[in-house]
Amino acid sequence: MAIGENQLNTWASIGSVQQSAATYQSIKGVLNDTSSPYRVRSFENFLQGSYGNDTNVWRDSDVDIVMRLSSVYYSDTSGLNPADKANYDRNFSRAEYSFALFKQEVASWLTRSFGRGVDASGKAIFVPGSGSRRDADVLACAEHREYITYPASGQPAYREGIVFWKADGGQIINYPKQHSANCTNKHQATGGYFKPTVRIFKNIRNRMVEDGWLKEGGAPSYFLEGMLYNVPTNLYGTSYQQTVINCFNHIDGMEDKSRLTCANGIHWLIRPGHSVCWSPDQHAVFMEAFKQYWNAF
Repeated sequence: MAIGENQLNTWASIGSVQQSAATYQSIKGVLNDTSSPYRVRSFENFLQGSYGNDTNVWRDSDVDIVMRLSSVYYSDTSGLNPADKANYDRNFSRAEYSFALFKQEVASWLTRSFGRGVDASGKAIFVPGSGSRRDADVLACAEHREYITYPASGQPAYREGIVFWKADGGQIINYPKQHSANCTNKHQATGGYFKPTVRIFKNIRNRMVEDGWLKEGGAPSYFLEGMLYNVPTNLYGTSYQQTVINCFNHIDGMEDKSRLTCANGIHWLIRPGHSVCWSPDQHAVFMEAFKQYWNAF
């Protein structure tokens, strides 16, 4: 047996859009208020996650907002040659403002606007929904630059991302803009099949969790997007059923999955011991549960 096309068509549908859009505009308005304590700093905010990438489903339509400090940035110069590293060191100056203070000020401003339900204890600042406003996560972070060159004259070359620190002190570097752009390009290259296929996999994941086939948190949406990003473009199309079968069989049949990348094209997707990677054991559990669920449906 297999899941039929009618059911897959339903699961391919996008989740809440109007409420999510209104939530983003409401929180964005607060973040950009010229009365905020960080108003003199350079920053930007933008969407990431399922809603930002148009892969949200009805159960998972929370809004994820990146609040990135730009007037202070953190650098990785490990890839520079000695001459370029010396050029960087000559131009380096330590900032008085810090990421920690930025996150504190953002959290206090959100609390003032949305009440004591705002929780900054996790990696993101949680803003609880109220009325028509949905739950949202605001990720306070700073600009990160991985330098490629730093010439004595002219502009340096670097890969731009974000950086933040978890409560345990662990540093996370990620690339949400590259992730979003690559997902959009993949969607267009597959004739509009990529993002609906991601939503199908997310809905099946949710059903497996609800029905006891899979533990909660074993297959995060970010990793599902990354997995499907690695499927060749020509395997998408014809029908949702055939596309799902093609995608699953392609990944399942790979002997070496360690070379797969996240959708940002930078981080590895399936590697052990990395906070930005899907553990091989969890991925294997998801694949086996998916196969059994698909055949039993």
